[in-house]
Amino acid sequence: MKHIAVLGGGLCGRLTTWGLARQGFEVSLFDKGTRKGEQAAAYVAAAMLAPLAESVEATPLVVSLGRQSMDSWRDITSRLKTPVFHQENGSLIVWHGQDKPLSRDFQQHLSRANQGENPTVHWSAADIAAHEPQLAGRFSGGLYLPGEGQLDNRQVLVSLADTLEDSGVHCHWQQAHEIADLQGFDGIIDCRGYGAKARWNRPSEPSRLRGVRGEVARVYAPEVSLNRPVRLLHPRYPLYIAPKENHLFVIGATQLESESDSPASVRSGLELLSALYAVHPAFGEAEIREIAVGLRPTLPHHNPEIRYHEASHLIEVNGLFRHGFMISPAVAGAAVRLAVHLFGGGEMPESDAETGLDYLRLASI
Repeated sequence: MKHIAVLGGGLCGRLTTWGLARQGFEVSLFDKGTRKGEQAAAYVAAAMLAPLAESVEATPLVVSLGRQSMDSWRDITSRLKTPVFHQENGSLIVWHGQDKPLSRDFQQHLSRANQGENPTVHWSAADIAAHEPQLAGRFSGGLYLPGEGQLDNRQVLVSLADTLEDSGVHCHWQQAHEIADLQGFDGIIDCRGYGAKARWNRPSEPSRLRGVRGEVARVYAPEVSLNRPVRLLHPRYPLYIAPKENHLFVIGATQLESESDSPASVRSGLELLSALYAVHPAFGEAEIREIAVGLRPTLPHHNPEIRYHEASHLIEVNGLFRHGFMISPAVAGAAVRLAVHLFGGGEMPESDAETGLDYLRLASI
């Protein structure tokens, strides 16, 4: 049995590890953080599965990977050892009266990204009241995006850890390693994301992989109930509110070209929470559980990449940007299929037949 090492136990690393184990490999997972995943980018995320909404700004490849991952998430959550919150009630786009032009811009971008089709459903004020009673009377109309979903990000990370350990994976939490430390394995897969920045930024391309800072707030609001994620169109700070179980809400997100992981600024906090209050005044009584910061590993083209170093039997996966939960199942699946080819003695394909994701071959580290 081939023994594979996976370096990096964030979301993509855990999914890749599980996929390898299901293919019959012996797998050892090494991560500098705990099994809860506090140091992973996925720990600071709303975990929305929204390829339709994201198609306004995301690349066509990312949107395609997101659509493919919707079915995968249903299979994944059905197989996890411990249950997780997984909802597919679509999402709702709203705006205040003075920002109505933003809704037309949004629909035009959406139509352009979807080859002239507009897949949204217009909701009147009465429709919003029927489907989201607590938003009744607050918005004159909205756009409903069917088929979109969300997860509880932190539940997913813990449940994946439970499942890996139950599957016989050798999980080495709180153990920081470099590639050079992992000798004696038949293959290595590096899924460290931003933690692998030094490896991705060669002297000829010193700024290839960068971190993009994101900030999200988590609040407890027992007086508020929402049945689906709500996105507020706003000229300065577009906002989403993702309702989780037990009246917990994740609000985001800023997107800053900064690699600072310092605590959130007062300005960022005010923008997030002011926009939240603008959606419903009852959020004014919510308890702020945290305002967290994360760095999303990003490549210049905003697409993920999978590359292979022949000399060291090393596969590297990176560049999921802010779409980690939306596209990780498809990206991890492509990495696993490449591992089956290469570590099983096969020839390296140019791309993954299922996702269309190109594989990059590098002769040396």
